Amino acid sequence: MPRDEHGHLTAGRISPQRSVPKDIERPEYVGRVEPHEHGLGDTYTPDEVERIRTAGRIASQAIDAVGAAIRPGVTTDELDRIGHEYVVSHGAWPSTLGYRGYPKSLCSSVNEVICHGIPDDTVLQDGDIVNIDITAYKDGMHGDTNRTFVVGTALPEVQDLVTRTEEAMRRGIRAVAPGRQVNVIGRAIESYAKRFGYGVVRDYTGHGVGRAFHSGLIIPHHDAPQYDTVIEAGMVFTIEPMLTLGGIEADIWADDWTVSTRDKSWTAQFEQTLVVTERGAELLTVSGKGPSSS
Repeated sequence: MPRDEHGHLTAGRISPQRSVPKDIERPEYVGRVEPHEHGLGDTYTPDEVERIRTAGRIASQAIDAVGAAIRPGVTTDELDRIGHEYVVSHGAWPSTLGYRGYPKSLCSSVNEVICHGIPDDTVLQDGDIVNIDITAYKDGMHGDTNRTFVVGTALPEVQDLVTRTEEAMRRGIRAVAPGRQVNVIGRAIESYAKRFGYGVVRDYTGHGVGRAFHSGLIIPHHDAPQYDTVIEAGMVFTIEPMLTLGGIEADIWADDWTVSTRDKSWTAQFEQTLVVTERGAELLTVSGKGPSSS
């Protein structure tokens, strides 16, 4: 079990890359060192939005399937298998697979891991939390979402962190409106998180998504006036705050992907992909078939 004597996560054994049927469309970056992501734009036609919604629904439903299997004793590699099989069985490519060399079909970030945790032979224990991040690519569009799950029964402060991180995301979504600058999103999130003394991770942000996995558009989760892009109707991007029980300084593991808090404080994250409407925002990464506004 890859944990040290203090119970902190360490790198585990990664299983071979899972296969994808040849008839499933691959993103342009598969097999390449660098993706072609910038300059593709962040606004979308209604037809394009529907294609993002289709991909986003697959990603959300894949997380539903993974979440149903989360329990003490399961490995994060097994969760990757479930997520992978769900996505490909619905004719989509798991967007993380092959992105800049990432070896798995989802990210599984446990306890002090902020984001980009690679599924391996880590065994989940009662009281852990694990973030599952899945993006699906279908018909030329990506839909990106994540949720944090409690494994068994967590300490009250940990359960509160998870609940409040999801609420912080909702508050960021409610701040979205055409004509505002994107920094209002981070202001709403950070003002809420500060009420509880949580750290708000700054180095990893929301982003434009759709034609590209990450378009270059930055959506801050903290109060950052320098991010002054004006929100427009038809824009598509993610909001995905990462809150911690301690500091926000981070370390990147030797795998060049896994990001953990330097002080080993636990951290939670939630993410939705949304499209900006004339009245606010509509979520594109929900499991049901109808629109979801916030």
